[in-house]
Amino acid sequence: MLGMTLGSALLAAIVKGLLKILLLIIGFFIVRTIGKNVIIRTFSRMQEQKNMHPGRVQTLMKLSINVFSYVLLFIFITILIGIFGLEIAPIIAGAGIVGLAVGFGAQGLVSDIVTGFFILLEKQVDVEDYVSAAGIDGVVEEVGLRTTQIRGFDGTLHFIPNREISTVNNHSRGNMRAMVDISISYDDNIDEAVQVLQNVCDQLASEEPAIKEGPDVLGVQGFGDSDVVIRILGKTENMEQWGIERKLRKACKEALDKNGIKIPYPHQVYVDKRQEA
Repeated sequence: MLGMTLGSALLAAIVKGLLKILLLIIGFFIVRTIGKNVIIRTFSRMQEQKNMHPGRVQTLMKLSINVFSYVLLFIFITILIGIFGLEIAPIIAGAGIVGLAVGFGAQGLVSDIVTGFFILLEKQVDVEDYVSAAGIDGVVEEVGLRTTQIRGFDGTLHFIPNREISTVNNHSRGNMRAMVDISISYDDNIDEAVQVLQNVCDQLASEEPAIKEGPDVLGVQGFGDSDVVIRILGKTENMEQWGIERKLRKACKEALDKNGIKIPYPHQVYVDKRQEA
């Protein structure tokens, strides 16, 4: 009889504990969802009211969500330990001692956090900026206190520890340069070619709102083995320079063909030497 009573009490305790854990898990997901929505709405209103740059808003919003998730996870673990009847204070004290011992080998992590803090504080990069950092070129997807995520142009997502970012080249601050070199043959009239190319530039500038300055034909850039190189330079909106360069090349090729100006290409001449008998 006593055994049945103890068994029933143990079963009741187990069921009660499982229910508490289930409720804790459900509460965790509910609070996390509500918290994320509140953060997103807060930064959306901030962007509208203070006219903040969208990339900056995305950067701070993702960082806030990460910090909120870490804090919520810590609270979840703390309550979960309490459900099992364990004392949280000794565990935290023990974790502090272990953390102190591990800290001597975790200098890289500290360096990541410190560097990430100053990257955010100094606004060196924002989400959706085109940057070069740690030998990687691409578009920033997330800036965190430990790592920075950069999406390469081939689609690869690079996770770069912040301590490895010694120099950041941000290509998205201000207008970008669109530069095209066009070759003509030595037999063609340079002044005529320059005028034809400038007409193309003026026409494209009137059609493309992404062009902010120029493009202008600067003149002869250099001399090749079989060509005269003429340089065109303009300024465009961020991330639009490559598209404008492609359109410039196409329009210049068509205009040169229309005006009988040749774009040279390598030729090979074979000489057959025959010895007379």
